[in-house]
Amino acid sequence: MNYWTQSAENIYVAAHRGWCAKYPENTMEAIRAAGELGVDQIEVDIRVTRDGELVLIHDDTVDRTTNGTGRVCDYTFEELRKLDAGCKFGRGEHAGAIIPTLDELMEYASALPAMTLDLELKVYPSEGNEELAYSVCDRVIAKVEEYGFADRVVLNSFSALLHEYILKKYGDRYRQHVYFPERHNHGATISPYSYAYCVCMFGDNYGMASPEEFAKMRESGVRTWAGAGVRDAEGVDMAIKCGAELITCNNPDVILSLLRQRGRHA
Repeated sequence: MNYWTQSAENIYVAAHRGWCAKYPENTMEAIRAAGELGVDQIEVDIRVTRDGELVLIHDDTVDRTTNGTGRVCDYTFEELRKLDAGCKFGRGEHAGAIIPTLDELMEYASALPAMTLDLELKVYPSEGNEELAYSVCDRVIAKVEEYGFADRVVLNSFSALLHEYILKKYGDRYRQHVYFPERHNHGATISPYSYAYCVCMFGDNYGMASPEEFAKMRESGVRTWAGAGVRDAEGVDMAIKCGAELITCNNPDVILSLLRQRGRHA
């Protein structure tokens, strides 16, 4: 199956941390709601607990999104599961949500055979943390293989060192998602656009680069995507003008509706 039919005429919609405008981010509630909307992709963030469980949470600490405090990596999985990942969202109507595992996401996606996944690696190979970061990367890839998802995921990180590790160890087996401008690819020793499948085009127009920068990137053979700054009709129209092939968004209900009104989503 060809999962990657996105184009300027058929713009994919990726739910950023699930449907995070309406549900607590990176929870199964947000992920399932996005899937039920019919999004093309779900983007999540992956970290690791003290005892080695791969979990979905964006921040280094649990403070912002849960009723706990401290670093994710200092919690065991059992301890992390006791935290409330919904109590700080909205008016408390989502209290009781839990931090999910990568396995739970994969099991859910297995029942949606057309769904693609954007897996962001959040454990970076900073000085002294290299072994853990590369181990987590390998374990995420092992999960991708276990579920037979190699053709339906992109691997994403702000660490160019992680991307280069994947390139050197696994060649071109996995699609890699990098960033523009190049300064967002921290630690790069080679151009990230030389191996990337797609690039999130950050900039000043609704969080996007200019149409000219989009065009130049496409000419180099890299697929061009718009980031989560797109929230409304003006942003969608700018994405169309730029030739974006995918929009990552917090409110996929709105973005899907706007694209369909414009004949830009199948």
